[in-house]
Amino acid sequence: MDMANGTKTLRRSRKGRMVAGICAGAADSFGWDVTLVRVVVAAIAVITGGAGALAYLVAWAIIPEDGDKTSIAEKLIGKEQDVSSG
Repeated sequence: MDMANGTKTLRRSRKGRMVAGICAGAADSFGWDVTLVRVVVAAIAVITGGAGALAYLVAWAIIPEDGDKTSIAEKLIGKEQDVSSG
């Protein structure tokens, strides 16, 4: 929960994770059961022929981990900007 304004923000969970914490973080943010979220994500990945798995990887890159302020993608972009400016 964001203490500044009392709203919950989507974060990858460090506890209850199986792979990257996307499903556990989404379940925590929306108040859903983590098993239900995992089943839905797996079903979407199978039905879409792998596009759901690609979406999971994208979410892993852009959703920050619990306790971090920046995502993996933001960190990579920041490093590229530092290298090009120096």
